[in-house]
Amino acid sequence: MDGILMAGMWLQEPEGITPANTKLLVIFVGIVAFSMLVQACALIAVAVGAAKARKRGLEIAEELREKVMPLIANTHDIIRDSGPKVKIMTENLVETSHVVRSKAAEFDATASDLNAKARAQAARVDGMVSGVLNTTSEISNTLQRAVQVPVREFAGLVNGFKAGLDVLVGRAKGFGRGTPVEPARNRDTEW
Repeated sequence: MDGILMAGMWLQEPEGITPANTKLLVIFVGIVAFSMLVQACALIAVAVGAAKARKRGLEIAEELREKVMPLIANTHDIIRDSGPKVKIMTENLVETSHVVRSKAAEFDATASDLNAKARAQAARVDGMVSGVLNTTSEISNTLQRAVQVPVREFAGLVNGFKAGLDVLVGRAKGFGRGTPVEPARNRDTEW
């Protein structure tokens, strides 16, 4: 900016530089010099602040490194030591998974076999019970017929015998009176 003002004054006519203009020019140069001095002081203050911040940042980084490095080293040791153990655990888990899967398949086969056998036995028992019930029913019917037929025949004989006795007794009472004999009642219907 200073150069532009000087160039502007230079191009003016020689009478244009008067003592008042020179005074203004000196004031302007003084203001520019003062602003540059203030700017330099601010820049120095910023540089000093940045140096302090850098120094404090380095101290914090060093503290952090001192505290974190043992933790990182311990973590690294733990990971290095546990790596084979984790590998063994995963292998065992895979093997256990295979064993469980095969045992589940065996259990399924056993359960299916037991289910089939139980169904076959249930069908067999059902057949046996049905056969026993049918045989029992047939025996009962046979016994019923075997008992009913002789009982009916015996009842018929007894009724016939009674009827014969009634007829004989009735004729004996009416023998000599000359009254007609009443026909005997049918006793088969009473039984």
